[in-house]
Amino acid sequence: MMRRLELTLFLIVACSSQRAAAQTGCTLSITTLNFGVYNAALLNGTATGTVICAGSWNIPLNAGTGAGATETIRKMTGPGGAELSYELFTNAARTTNWGNTTGNEATGTGNATITVYGQIPAGQYFAQGTYSDTVSSATESFTVTVQIQATCTIAANPLNFGAYSGASLDASTSLSVSCTKAAAYNVGLSAGAAPGATVTNRSMTGPAASLLSYKLFSNSGYSTNWGNTVGTDTLLGVGTGVAQSLTVYGQIPAGQWVRPGSYSDTITATLTY
Repeated sequence: MMRRLELTLFLIVACSSQRAAAQTGCTLSITTLNFGVYNAALLNGTATGTVICAGSWNIPLNAGTGAGATETIRKMTGPGGAELSYELFTNAARTTNWGNTTGNEATGTGNATITVYGQIPAGQYFAQGTYSDTVSSATESFTVTVQIQATCTIAANPLNFGAYSGASLDASTSLSVSCTKAAAYNVGLSAGAAPGATVTNRSMTGPAASLLSYKLFSNSGYSTNWGNTVGTDTLLGVGTGVAQSLTVYGQIPAGQWVRPGSYSDTITATLTY
């Protein structure tokens, strides 16, 4: 019984010694992972690594240097300490996280070329500038970097006045603007599609080409016309990095006796930044 126990201990030590030897003399180098330019859309990037090794190897990657970073959500730091989230994976489908715990490391045997697959999730509107992080394995560090340029998106909701009976009728709707933090922008509204319409006197078209006049304003007092000339009658804003809601105030003046039926118009919202 004692000899069997001694043999078991010897085999364990021998296996452990072989694994250490396989790692001895191994070298690793990884290129910079440069994502290029990020504009708030999902962005993929890669870095290439070279392993020189006579035996088996495993490569763990730490969480990086960003505050609050984890092995699953890493952070690149940019202007003013802003932190842009990104992820690293071991596979091209970007489904297997690359961390520093067993099962989340890259493994292999002998000389090899490896790929680090990176991804920046969509919808991050941070200040313009350079963002970077340093990620380390047991023996090697590499840089992750990206440039953020100003970007904005806009979405609109319908403006429904309901039923008009000849009296002045007010209604409102909203636009949603998402812009890079600190990016200045202007939102303009077109004259619409009705014949002869202007940004100060728009019209909805109804039965038999009947026209129903209406106006659009940028303030709740219905006094500031909303047009599409930058610096004159557009709405100026500054991006915050999150979606901003802008209210559009509509008004149908009183005293219009038009054919009964449905009236509509199409307005184009233009976002300049």
